[in-house]
Amino acid sequence: MTVLAVDIGGTKFAAAAVDADGAIAARAEIPLRHRARPEETLLEVVGRVTARVPAARLEGVGIGSAGPLDPVAGTVSPVNIPAWRGFPLVDALGGLLPGRPVRLAGDAQCMALGEWWKGLPERGPSGAVLGMVVSTGVGGGFVLDGAPYLGPTGNAGHIGHITADPDGEPCPCGAAGCVETVASGPSMVRWARANGWTGRDARALALDAHAGVAVAELAFRRAADALATAVLTAAALLDLDHVVVGGGVAAAGPVLLDPLGQAVARNAGLGFLRRLRVAATSLGRDAGLLGAAALVLPR
Repeated sequence: MTVLAVDIGGTKFAAAAVDADGAIAARAEIPLRHRARPEETLLEVVGRVTARVPAARLEGVGIGSAGPLDPVAGTVSPVNIPAWRGFPLVDALGGLLPGRPVRLAGDAQCMALGEWWKGLPERGPSGAVLGMVVSTGVGGGFVLDGAPYLGPTGNAGHIGHITADPDGEPCPCGAAGCVETVASGPSMVRWARANGWTGRDARALALDAHAGVAVAELAFRRAADALATAVLTAAALLDLDHVVVGGGVAAAGPVLLDPLGQAVARNAGLGFLRRLRVAATSLGRDAGLLGAAALVLPR
């Protein structure tokens, strides 16, 4: 059995044909080129996959998307894609593969599910995993005992919108001081530039942090502290075993993950919180695609 997996992020779309054992038969990734018409990028990235694996071979579609989303209606309204408000993503992709099942979940939920399926071989048959995507925004999703926990509206896990600073900056979601206002790539760059850094983007900020530039290092430490607040809040509520971190900003590696691990360890007061493992996704950019496929594949 082979299915189409689609991963919708704030700056790039990816798609893959995934077999039942998790093997990726074809894969494509495209930057979001037309922010006013994201569906053009969607059709292009899916078309690149179906050019290699014919649509007739694909037996379903799994979608991981930045949110908020409505899995019942099949619509998405990603905070960082303003052109999509209530966009009928399930219908749009279902129309490309008529008669096949289509399943929708959050992108971080899919990342966590992909890690549970293929990236955490030491896990037992039960347990709780938080996936965090740190990129243009900050997303999250839970897998509990092997199944994604979506919540009544499909939006469980929006960890980027836990309040890190009640007096903080306005967030695109409408609140203030959310984790995303400190720890997303654009937020980190904005803060660094306001404090004298002259670089352009999150990639350059990461390179400067690795090189020991003080303001860049501090931008990552601030982000790590905000993320640690969210992680420990979720862990206190759900007794988490693992946190896996992915996304473009997380690709910076130790300059984010080391201070994140230190902040979690420093502030984990309760004994059960101290067993929590925090690590980068072991599957890289494929975690979300594998999790989206797992929404459809029999498990």
